[in-house]
Amino acid sequence: LRLLPQQRYLRVERAEVSALERKRNILCCLITRILKVKKQLHIDNLVFMVIDACQKGELGPGLQFLSFCCHSVDVLSCVLHLLNQGYLRRQEQRPHVLEY
Repeated sequence: LRLLPQQRYLRVERAEVSALERKRNILCCLITRILKVKKQLHIDNLVFMVIDACQKGELGPGLQFLSFCCHSVDVLSCVLHLLNQGYLRRQEQRPHVLEY
């Protein structure tokens, strides 16, 4: 019985998954930090603030990270994830306003 070497594309796939997980974690941290300070925010304003922070590479005062490109779809996906986890909630009268 002879074992074949691991395929290269599998290693690349794992690296891509790891990079996506790091990106999602950073986005979730940004969303949480922004809403902790603002308490409530219109979802459009939140998306713009997160995208701006990603472009500048700022997680908050004194906290820097390597800037990266993110899109509104990435941010909205993380917002839905945080809503499902119970970290965020929507106002009943105004569902487009998020609260921490």
